Amino acid sequence: MLDIVLRSLWISGTATLLATAWGLPLALLLGLREFRGRRALLSLFHTLMGLPTVTLGLLLFLLLSSRGPLGPLHLLYTPSAMILGQALLVTPIVVTFLCEALERVDPSLRDLARTLGASERQASLAVLGEARRGAVLAVLASFNRAVSELGVAMMLGGNLHGYTRVMTTAIALETARGEVLLSLQLAAVLLALVFTLNLAVNLLGRR
Repeated sequence: MLDIVLRSLWISGTATLLATAWGLPLALLLGLREFRGRRALLSLFHTLMGLPTVTLGLLLFLLLSSRGPLGPLHLLYTPSAMILGQALLVTPIVVTFLCEALERVDPSLRDLARTLGASERQASLAVLGEARRGAVLAVLASFNRAVSELGVAMMLGGNLHGYTRVMTTAIALETARGEVLLSLQLAAVLLALVFTLNLAVNLLGRR
């Protein structure tokens, strides 16, 4: 069980960091700049937040399978494929939550930073600093989504013992085997981890 829990945290944590790395520039662009098609892009990310995990898992499976365009990379049924899939899954959450947090910051702050001689990049970072609570919420919500999803983990990881098995796929497997008690134990561990993480972040945020 410890092996499964640690693997779940590693895969979902890495996926969340990856989504944040490429989602943050997108959020800054969409949240702080006005350009044609901006609203359409925001609506697209809002829509993708509700994307079924099995749909994304199927699309990535077709891309990564031996007959797919990315088949030569041999990523299917590996932790790397799971990380990529979960990162893509939670990217809309990162972008949407961060955009909303940035839009709630007083626009005059950015103008003030420019007046004081800040560059465009420094002014954007100042706004991001004011929206840090929203940024933390975006990362936290993304991790919660990643660690609790099943479709991507099952279709891209294959639930291989000792290699790609995580908490959600283990719960599904043990339930199918009739090991309901073990499934409940794993579910309790998953809920406890998510609850503890959320509680710790909330306490740190208040401080």
